[in-house]
Amino acid sequence: MILENQRQWWLLAAMSGVLGLIVLDETIVTVSLPTITKDLGLSVTAAHWVINAYLISFTCTVAIAGRFGDHFSRRHYFTSGAVLFALASGLAALATDGAVLIGARALQGVAAALIFPTSIALITTAFAPEKRGVAFGYQTTVGGIFMSTGPLIGGLLTETVSWRMIFWIGIPVVLAIAGMLWWIWSPNYDAKRKQSSAPKTRMDIAGPVYLVVSLLGLVVCVMQGPTWGWLSPMTIGLFAVGCVMLAMFFSRERTHSAPLLDLSLLSIPEFRGGVMIFAIFQFEKITMFVFVAQFFQEVLKTSPIMSGVAVSLAILPTLATSILIGKSVDRLGSQTVLVRGVVIHGAAILLFALATLQHNYFLAFLPLILWGASMPSIAIPTRRAQMNNIPLDKQAQASGINLTIQMFGGSLGLAACSAFLAETHSYVLVFAMIGGITLLTVPVAKRHIEGRKVS
Repeated sequence: MILENQRQWWLLAAMSGVLGLIVLDETIVTVSLPTITKDLGLSVTAAHWVINAYLISFTCTVAIAGRFGDHFSRRHYFTSGAVLFALASGLAALATDGAVLIGARALQGVAAALIFPTSIALITTAFAPEKRGVAFGYQTTVGGIFMSTGPLIGGLLTETVSWRMIFWIGIPVVLAIAGMLWWIWSPNYDAKRKQSSAPKTRMDIAGPVYLVVSLLGLVVCVMQGPTWGWLSPMTIGLFAVGCVMLAMFFSRERTHSAPLLDLSLLSIPEFRGGVMIFAIFQFEKITMFVFVAQFFQEVLKTSPIMSGVAVSLAILPTLATSILIGKSVDRLGSQTVLVRGVVIHGAAILLFALATLQHNYFLAFLPLILWGASMPSIAIPTRRAQMNNIPLDKQAQASGINLTIQMFGGSLGLAACSAFLAETHSYVLVFAMIGGITLLTVPVAKRHIEGRKVS
């Protein structure tokens, strides 16, 4: 029989595995992408859809999935998402052409959107308010470990076994997590939610439809622009549809009694600025993962293992710097640490762009260490500034808005960089563009993020 204090830690272990799995699925594929491209005969644009299909489907459905999750048993809802993730992973592993693989990756994104908000809700329910910081700290550490090892695991499996193994390994993991949840389940995990839930209101259906169509339209038109032509009727038409649907979504959310996203939160300067910063951060992070691995293998002709080693070792310092940066933020305030961190982070990317001109593995690797080590200096102070200025009863809603816009930033950024590479055929220009856009965070931080200490 499991004691209650043991039950919550078993739950934390399982839900930390969820974050790790989702982060792993973002990074593990990047190193394997050149091999997948050759094996399935994909174009550059189609290859990047293998990454972006996952990101955009997650982006489009995470807020919707989180709202639906409040209406069902969390155990059954989570299990449904886990089974869907396992099926999608199996389909990706068996894919014989690009269309099937891209479709399977989109399905994986939907499944991840089902299980991730539920995992956060379960941790919040299982732990008392005074212990949630520690709980989320442990979960974030596990996520960091998975993120840092993902490229290395992807490279090892691709070179020694097959790229298909990167999808097979997720199946037993997600099913084991679901099984653990059933084993340690407490009826209190649903009962507490029902006791504290607000009166039910009619769920908005049109808003989510507008959101999904708008995001898909904008990302697809940017991603396919080089192939279709920037002035082709299809590209212009999708861009117009995306813009119109986005305007309709914002109009709908402002007037509906139970909006999908509480857009009034964007009137808070620190939250609005933080949303923009996280969108830029996700953009540079996912594009660096994709194009660094691609550069090492396609230009420097390194093996998948060696490219995985470079990316994994670059991210590894975050496990130490995140602690140091967290303490610095409490001492100096969010704005100071954030501005300094962004300058270092953006400069590291620009140095990497210059290093690519030398076509030397070790010379290119050095700026990546600085890039990885400075990652937490963006995420930690920004998150702190946001949450310090959001009312307690709206923090979950704020997280949903932030995650949706953050992931959209990554999806749109990857689409734009893919199109830019297709037009210029220059990795140097791609990395220079990424570094330049990253440095735009500095004026945003100075304008919106508080410069004072917050106790």
